[in-house]
Amino acid sequence: MSSLPPGAEKIDHIGIAVKDLDAAEKTYTQLLGVPPYKRETVASQQVVTSFFKIGESKIELLSPTAPESPIAKFLEKKGEGIHHLAFGVKDIVASLAKLKAQGFRLIHETPIQGADQKLIAFVHPKDTTGALIELCEPLQQGL
Repeated sequence: MSSLPPGAEKIDHIGIAVKDLDAAEKTYTQLLGVPPYKRETVASQQVVTSFFKIGESKIELLSPTAPESPIAKFLEKKGEGIHHLAFGVKDIVASLAKLKAQGFRLIHETPIQGADQKLIAFVHPKDTTGALIELCEPLQQGL
């Protein structure tokens, strides 16, 4: 039996909240030995993201674009650090339905457009021992 959420195939990425995206990109470029492959603004989430590819997974740096954004609130409350763990799924709608049927509270009942050409949804951390869990499905297969 898999220890991943229903429908999860892999750990897609780890999201890290940062105050200064430029400085964080320099730090992670030095640490990982590769530059980010993409920087993207997600207006609906009021965030700018930067992605680093590490084997089959990724590191996503997240920096707020507005003081009322979820990432700005996270940084204010907890400071910089790991924000979420994202699992890649083939069918995000089915995965959300299974989690809801199992009693998990969902932050998003239906998927929303996220960064990196993905549909995303979050599971409430109160039901996952304090960890914010993201499910993500590529808009196009092979991503």
